[in-house]
Amino acid sequence: MLASLEKSSLRHRSGISFSSTIETFLDPAVAIASLFLVALAHGERIDAPYVIVALIVFSLMFPGTLFLHERFRRMLRKTVVNWLIVAAILVVFGRASGYIDVFPESVVQIWLGLTPLALVAAHSVARWAVPGILAMEGYTRTAVIAGCNETGVRLAANFADNRYIGVRFLGYFDDRARDRLDGIGDAPLLGSLQQLADFVKHHHVDHIYLALPMASQPRILKVLDTIKDTTASVFFVPDIFVTDLIQGQVDHVGGMPVVAVCETPFTGFSGLVKRASDMLLSMLILVLISPVLAAVAIGVKRSSPGPIIFKQRRYGLDGKEIVVYKFRSMSTCDDGAVVKQASKNDQRITPFGAFIRRTSLDELPQFINVLQGRMSIVGPRPHAVAHNETYRKLIKGYMVRHKVKPGITGWAQVNGYRGETDTVDKMEKRIEYDLEYLRNWSLGMDLWIIVKTVVLVFRDRHAY
Repeated sequence: MLASLEKSSLRHRSGISFSSTIETFLDPAVAIASLFLVALAHGERIDAPYVIVALIVFSLMFPGTLFLHERFRRMLRKTVVNWLIVAAILVVFGRASGYIDVFPESVVQIWLGLTPLALVAAHSVARWAVPGILAMEGYTRTAVIAGCNETGVRLAANFADNRYIGVRFLGYFDDRARDRLDGIGDAPLLGSLQQLADFVKHHHVDHIYLALPMASQPRILKVLDTIKDTTASVFFVPDIFVTDLIQGQVDHVGGMPVVAVCETPFTGFSGLVKRASDMLLSMLILVLISPVLAAVAIGVKRSSPGPIIFKQRRYGLDGKEIVVYKFRSMSTCDDGAVVKQASKNDQRITPFGAFIRRTSLDELPQFINVLQGRMSIVGPRPHAVAHNETYRKLIKGYMVRHKVKPGITGWAQVNGYRGETDTVDKMEKRIEYDLEYLRNWSLGMDLWIIVKTVVLVFRDRHAY
């Protein structure tokens, strides 16, 4: 949750900060500017077709991401890959609709090639310029933390590690002596909680972060009373945020504020975006792979006796049972109380089954599950019901992964946890990545996982 606090500090109620404004508009602005410059260089008029493309580009790339805290190579890779995804979408739909023929071929080619270079250059300039601009008077906000505990120390570390937040941390206020405070390091101890209000008024502090334990409610109320006579913005950092929150956020029930501790990321508009992208991509993919589906079906039928499609019970959204389709790759179809995971050199796997498992062709019928609404293209991989019942008793937070629909591919799979999970440690790592996906979901993350999945299909050694 402190990561989300880092983001929220970019967006205080007084308005959107300088850095978040740059982050939001940089990518679409650079791509659109590149389009217009290339068109003008070729003697083209910026008329309706170009404006329509600009609007499409803006919708695909808004909001952007600065990657200020990333290494340069990581920023370079993410920026280029994000553009390649956008370019692929534009070209595919441009070809399908014939709209791409409206533009000179040289304009399209130069723009597609020039834009990633312009994006990398813009990001490089931003990485150099934004921290310096934020350090100028007028952008940097001064902050103090009331409560030198685990929550307060982690928050202070976020301020120190992320210059682009634009917050200058002055020190702590706590009623304990310095020698009783763990983790304070060299940070200043500015005084007791009773001295907080006077310090804030005399030093014109902009932000106060209350990191006091929730158990000390009377102390919190007393501090709030003393700082009402200041103009500082006050942010409450309750100690429940030390726990592992999933989509932690503040909501309201009839005007009463409530804090979400564990919630699905796919509520409201985000849910519509997720479902729409699943529908469009799955229909497009099924049309493109229909010859492959027919060929694999014939191969399965001729490889061994039994059904072409293997139907297995899995846990879906909210832990409800669903039926998942796969091309049969084994000579048996286990789906009972005990299901043995496929392992290397498993005698149940047919020769043709080994091929379709290694290349993930056995998963292709699950795009039908996506159209049915049982699955998503990207999400935590569904486990057999028998495995769920075993691991939910062994791994804390295991069932939280079912706050979203299971996926054909997922964040765990593209990070090396695809295939057999023969130990509890491996399953714990898979769940760790699944929960990270729930915390950080975005449409861009989904597209990135799809790209990584395609790459991994050709070189993954973990699938049997």
